[in-house]
Order: sequence, then structure tokens, then C-alpha cells
Amino acid sequence: MSLHRKRHNPHEHKCPHCVKPEKWCKNLSGLTQHINSAHIDLLRAPSPILAAGPSLTYISDFDDPSTTPPHTPQAPMPALEDLPEVDSPLRPKLPDDSDEPVKVDYHPLMNARPCTVDGNDLLPGTSPPLRTDAVFGDWSPFATRVEFELAEFLFKQEQMPQSNINVLLDLWAADVMRYSGRPPFADYADLYRTIDAIKVGEVPWQCVRVSYNGPRPEREVPSWMDQIYEVWFRDPRCVTLKMLANPDFDGAFDTTPYREYTASGERRYGNLMSGDWAWRQADVPESDGAMLVTHVFGSDKTTVSVATGQNDFYPLYMSLGNLHNGMRRAHRDSILPIAFLAIPKAERKHANSTAFRRFRRQLFHTSLAAILQPLKPGTLRPEVVRCPDGHYRRAIWAIGPYIADYPEQVLVANIVQGWCPACLKYPNALDSDEAGQRRARVHTDALLRTFEPLVLWDDYGVIPDVTPFTEDFPRADINELLTGDLLHQVIKGTFKDHLVTWVGQYLMDTHGETRGKELLDEIDHRIAATPPFPGLRHFKEGRDFKQWTGDDSKALMKVYLPAISGVVPPEIVRTLSAFLEFCYLARRSYLTESTLTQMDIARKKFNLHRQVFKESGIRPNGFSLPRQHSLEHYLQHIRNFGAPNGLCSSMTEAKHIKAVKEPWRRSNRFEALGQMLLTNQRLEKLSDARVDFSTRGMMTGTCLSAALASLQPSEQHAPSIEGALAGVVAGPRISGFVVLARKHQPRYPRDPNTLAQHIGVPTFPNLLARFIHDQAHPDANPLLDLANPPPCPPGRIRVYHSAVAVFYVPSDPSGAGGMHREHIRVTPSWRKGPARRDCIFLGNDPSAPGFRSLHVARARLLFSFHPDPVFNLDPNLPEELPCALVEWFSPVGDEPDEETGLWIVQPDIDRNGSRELGIVHIETVLRSAHLIPAFGDDPIPPYLTSSDALDSFEAYYVNKYADHHAHEIAF
Repeated sequence: MSLHRKRHNPHEHKCPHCVKPEKWCKNLSGLTQHINSAHIDLLRAPSPILAAGPSLTYISDFDDPSTTPPHTPQAPMPALEDLPEVDSPLRPKLPDDSDEPVKVDYHPLMNARPCTVDGNDLLPGTSPPLRTDAVFGDWSPFATRVEFELAEFLFKQEQMPQSNINVLLDLWAADVMRYSGRPPFADYADLYRTIDAIKVGEVPWQCVRVSYNGPRPEREVPSWMDQIYEVWFRDPRCVTLKMLANPDFDGAFDTTPYREYTASGERRYGNLMSGDWAWRQADVPESDGAMLVTHVFGSDKTTVSVATGQNDFYPLYMSLGNLHNGMRRAHRDSILPIAFLAIPKAERKHANSTAFRRFRRQLFHTSLAAILQPLKPGTLRPEVVRCPDGHYRRAIWAIGPYIADYPEQVLVANIVQGWCPACLKYPNALDSDEAGQRRARVHTDALLRTFEPLVLWDDYGVIPDVTPFTEDFPRADINELLTGDLLHQVIKGTFKDHLVTWVGQYLMDTHGETRGKELLDEIDHRIAATPPFPGLRHFKEGRDFKQWTGDDSKALMKVYLPAISGVVPPEIVRTLSAFLEFCYLARRSYLTESTLTQMDIARKKFNLHRQVFKESGIRPNGFSLPRQHSLEHYLQHIRNFGAPNGLCSSMTEAKHIKAVKEPWRRSNRFEALGQMLLTNQRLEKLSDARVDFSTRGMMTGTCLSAALASLQPSEQHAPSIEGALAGVVAGPRISGFVVLARKHQPRYPRDPNTLAQHIGVPTFPNLLARFIHDQAHPDANPLLDLANPPPCPPGRIRVYHSAVAVFYVPSDPSGAGGMHREHIRVTPSWRKGPARRDCIFLGNDPSAPGFRSLHVARARLLFSFHPDPVFNLDPNLPEELPCALVEWFSPVGDEPDEETGLWIVQPDIDRNGSRELGIVHIETVLRSAHLIPAFGDDPIPPYLTSSDALDSFEAYYVNKYADHHAHEIAF
């Protein structure tokens, strides 16, 4: 009996909503699933709820109509079909969260007027010239689109080994040989040669060899003095021209420094070009009509393998400050390696010698000065360049911010270890309240002319025997250009290395080793018992692990504060609370002057409360720590360069993976750097070729759809999908809404009474009847109707295990427009384990600030009610009512908790001692909420897990540190 085989289907269907990049599906079912998943905000965006408040229904334990339930809405819910298509008022509007600034002022002189390739101004409205003279359909050096996409797939996407490429091509040849065909490439060498032949955007690597030429000892010359050091680099000017001409950056590229303001007139800082530094750089004589192009650099050593020996590399990266921060964080070739610096090594007995340390510093600065030399002419006079929008402009280069952790900042700023690279505070007085005099290039030059080397070293922290690489560039002050580094100064440094470590030391010193370890285990148990939340890492064993990453520190930061409350003294909790407030404010994508004021208040509170560690003996000598001291300069960094998350070393560390670690793994480990450079060059060539082909309109559709179109007449293309998508209409883009999942769950009763028994909520039919009555009669008095609700109208119920929340949050991982999607889970078994029932925020009073504008509840059931069209006699009922059965929580007090800064809520209890339930319309839900138990002073039971936590405590913290959006709405 022969096996029935499925035949390959060459037809594909394009998603009508995906533009860049396009999305094609093999069948209509796949297209439907894609649209339901990726574009649910377009398909099912509901009409927003008015500001009158959510429609809420409660269990009737209030027999007296004059008694008001705790959550009675202030105004009735309007009928759904009457709701206008307007932006939802449920999501609080914050100054930092506005979609667009109200007012934008652009620099009056350096305003980036388009010009011809010869530098002559164009008339306003003139279209840009064609980008290339290459003809449509020319795939050179590839023969066809199949060859290009196969090369991209094998080398870039799959990173297939050479031997496997040969096996694949041999199998391909064996199949097409009978048709006198041949595979696209002869072997892996032919594939590599073809990639190497790509000329678009090619910037070759060069090498310069450096050796020590200073004085030598008469005996026992150290080996490092005889070594030859190789520095590999690319022309930064050519890399700049290549990045500027990339059309992928169009729409995410600022040509002019600007200042933007909110509706209240506050200055708002976001992208680098919105800061004061770019504005000052544009005040260049004879720069009228030119474009400021700022260069961002970053360097950091990285180790690819500890086990196989000394495999350290020292990449230097470059980006353009004109790119939006979101583009830089998303990479997309917006950060490129331009050099691999030499790493001098010496024997242990010579490693700390003055001569060797001086040579390392000189080698670094001399290398950077030589590498960046091609940029110097462009810093003095304009150069005509092509921009992402296709226009030519006259550009002036500027050496811009430098991304580095503290040890690297010491090297770059040419200062003594322990000193601040931004100010002149003494190393033993970094924690003093007095502001330190800011370092400046002019001041440093005056010091060098005035004092002896020993005085410079001891009194000013200046190393006099090395010239900084910025010395030869105009308008480049390295002390000003070293920006704040959120990853190493705030997240890893102050939080993980300092505060978390100090908490452990405090417990051990105060309670003794045995009891201290018990308390640390208690903190770990509390962290492990934290309820789940979308995007939240679950620490199954607490935070006791050896290898920390930046992501580990960020995840722990979200749950650490409630875990230590009750275990450590309140003053330590206040210290962590003030620091977390500063950290989350600093990590926002847009910051106003009000935000900076809040940051300054939080920093001063942190400085005040951290004295508990000094008084307890953990830090007897105070807090002269460069990384904690750096918080003092963040306000100035933000005013100069915009949001710190656009200039963070997390971006260069992430680039290590693609530019260093993966290319190293693809090498044969012998003299790997040359192979790594070649791999990087090939990857960039493939990316540049794709951009070039796309610009010429040659990458429309997929390779398969293009091949099918070339073989068939135009009227015989793939079947039309218009009928299948007849109901697809792009709805309004609103700031926050929730919709039920596309598919309901089987095996649930459809009848309210039977479903009530199934879920263990006997009052469910009564709740549903009242909710439906309120929806159908919004003008009725809710108190009178609650006393004696009519019977539930006939209809069927569909149960869902999840809902999708879509909201605007540019500070968290989001799409190009700042929109973020998360799932709200309400399921009897999550990942084959216990039940999961997430908590949610609901709208309350849009005029109130922060958490006061919200309700918080826990979803018990997600369902929709469909009235029977035959027996339903009420014309006011819609065809579908998406709902949620929820448990209500109420705030404890009128203010957040004084110690943690978090709101505390407790479950509402009815007269029977059970948690109070209600039914709400799904459109009143804003998004997920994260509640963490208020554990108190007593240890939690060892059997308690994260799935039990929401059922086991009397009070809960509303975790505003779950993500940035929660921090912006739950304050």
C-alpha cells in the first residue's frame, strides 16, 4: 500500500496589513491565524468606553437598597452601540506618555536643507533623485532571486557549516540533474565567492601594526615591549556614508536638532537630537542650511570562551546620533563594528608596572585617534552626503557620546581609577552633598599647563602622560561625551552589586550566619512564590545563582522590594524603594522636566535612607562609589543627550553576540579574528544587498510567489482572498483595550446555571442577569435594579482561556509605533500545571491621577454571552457581550504604602466570608495587573507556590515595577 504524500502548494497569500516586512502565508487558514494573532488590534478593536466609568455588577449581600456596594459606579454605563469611535479615556494620560509633542522648535541655522549632489540648494518640495542606476531585475552578482535568498538563508539565517552546504547542494544537484539542471551554487566556496563579490556598501577592513618604542630596561626586557600589536579597523567616514544612505532608516532619522514641548509647556527629552548638546553643536559658523551628523561610539572588552584560553576581543562600535533611540535599540544595522582594538598582555610581575599601564592607555588613545582621523575634515567643513530619505544634504560631522562602563570610562576620560569622569569630587568624598565642579576640556588643559604630574594625579585625578583621542577634534569634550550607563551604573552596579549584596551582608552580620542564611532563604522563597505576570521571569529557586546577567538583574528588580519587606528594617525597604523609583523614571523613553524633578527627589531620598547601611556597619566608610555617584549626573546627561535608554551599554553588549561571539563560533579557532572580520563583512554585504534590491522594488512578495508570477499570466495568480477577508476593517488605534481570544474553549456548559456548578460559583446566574439588565437599560437606577433583578434572558455562553491587551508603551518592548501586546490568562491549567488566573486593571475615574483612576481585580472567568435572537425580546441587547467574572480588591488607605511606595489592596469579602465577585464588560479592562503578597514578618509555608499566592494572603502590593507601563499608571 503506497503512502499518500502531500503535494507542495506553490500558492501563497499576502497579509494586507503587513507592509514592512511583508508577510505571506501558505494557505488561507494560516493567513487567518496570522491576522487573528498579529492584527487583533485592527480586527477587533472595540468602541471605547466613555469616561462615565465601567459597568460593574456585584453579588447582592446588600439587601437594603440604601446600602451602597463598595464599587458602585458614579454614572451608568452607556449602551455599547451608542459608544463613539474615540480614543479610550480608560488609560491615564501621563506627561511622558503623549503620542506627539504639542510644540517643536527646530534649529534656525543648521536646518538640513536638501541640495543637489554638487551642494546647490533645491527648491522646497523637490523630489529626491533615484538612488541607483542599476536596472530592475539585475541581481548581480547573483543570477536570480533564488540564489540571493538561498545565500542569505544558508549563511546569515541558518549559519550552516561548509560541509553541510556541500551536502545540501549535492542533494539539490542529484534531484535536478535529470532535467539538465544544476544547483544555484557549485559548493560552499562558490557561495562565499558570490557573497564577497557584492559591491553595495562595501567598506573593507584594514590593519595597522603597533609596537612599543619607549625606553627599555637594560636587563630582562618584558615580553610586551617586543610584541607587535594588530589593530583592525574600517574607515569610519565610509561607514557613516553607508549608514546615512540606508533607506531602512527613513522615518527614524532626525536631520535637525530640535526642542519639543508638551501641552503644559514642559520641555520633553527623547532622542539624542532633542537634547541641548546637539543644539549647541549646531551653533557652528558658516553652517547655515547644513545637517549635523553626530557619531556615537562604544567600546567594551568581551570574552568568547574561558575554557579554550585567552579569547578576549575588544570591539569598537559606531552608530549615528541622528537615529531614533528605538531604531538603535532594535539594531537593524544601526550599530556597526568599526574596529577591533589590540589588548596588550604582560606577565603578572609586569602587569601593574607604570610603563605597561602607560603603554596600554597610549595604545588605546593613539589607536582611536588614528581610526577616527578620516572624520576630522568633515568636522570643519560640510560634505555632501545622501540621507535615508534619498535627498542630498551638506553634512557636518561631530564626535558624539561615548558608551562605556566605568572601567572603560576611566580609560577613555584619561583619569585615575576611583575618580568621577564627569566632575572633580575627590574619590573619598563622592557621597558629599556639595556639587562637584564639572570637568571640562578647557579646564583640564589649564591644569596640564599649571601643575606638576604628581599634583594632577593626586589632586585632580588627571593622568598627564597620555593625550585623549578627542584632543585633535573640534567641539569634542570627552568628559561631556561620557553619558550615563543604565546597565552598569544603575541596574548591575547600584542594584545588584551594591544593594542586593548589602542586604545579604546586613542579615548575616545582624542575625549571625545561621539565622542570616535562613532569612536569605526566606527572601528566595518569597521571590519564588511571586504570582506570574506576562513577561515576568519566574525565579524557581529565588535569586541564589552564580552567573548574573543584565536581564537577571532587571527581572529581580521587579519583584525584590515586596520580598524583603518584613525581613529587613523599614529603612532598608525605603532605600530600595527610592532607588527603584529613580531607576524606572530614568529608563523611560521620554522624560519631561517634571520627570527630572521626580528623579532628583528620588535620588535625594535614596541618599538619605541608604545611611542605614553606614549606621549598621555594612558601609562604615560611607558611599564614595563611582557608580552610585554617577546618579548625581543623570539629569545633566538627559538634558544633553535625551533618554538614557538610547545610549546604554546593553546595546553594545547585545551587539557582541552578532559581531563577536557568533562569528567566533563559526571560525576554526586558529587566528580567529581574521575569520570573524570576514564573517562580519559578508553579513553586512548580504544586508546591504537586500536593502538595495528592496529599494529597486525587486523583493516584493516571496521568492516562491515571484517565481509563480513569472510562470503564469497575471490573471492566473493565486486565488483571491478578498472574500475570505470581507469583514476585515482597520479599527481605531486607541491607547489601551482588551479583547477576548479568537477561539472559545469547548467542553464548557453553555447554560448559566450549569456553568455556575461547573466553575463553583452558585451566584453566577444572578450576577449575569443583573449585568445584562444594566447593559440593556443603562438609564435605570442601578441600586433599585440590584435589589430584584429580572431573570437572565435566554442565550448561550462561550468561555475563553485568554484575552489580548493592546496598549501604547514606548518604554517597554513594543512595535515601531510604540504599541505593546500581552495576554491575560484565565485557565484551569497553565502549562500542564495548576490553574492561572491573572489580575487586571479596570478604569475607574479618568480625572484622578495614577492608581486612583483604576480598579484592580482578579479574573475568574472570561466569557461572552450571546442572547438568543429568537426568544430575546429586548432590542437593547447587542448580539455579543464579552465579559469577565472578577474578584474585587480595594485599596488599603488613601495613599501608597509609606515604606515601599506601592499601593496595598485587599480582597473584598462578602457577608459569607467569601471573596466578592462581579461581572464587568471586557472593554472596561485596561491591561494585566501584578499583585504580590504582602508577606509580613512571618515566614511563609514551605509548600506555598506561585500558583497559590493570590488565594493565600490578606493583602497584596500592586506592583508598579512589573514593567514601565505599570510604573506610569499605578503610582
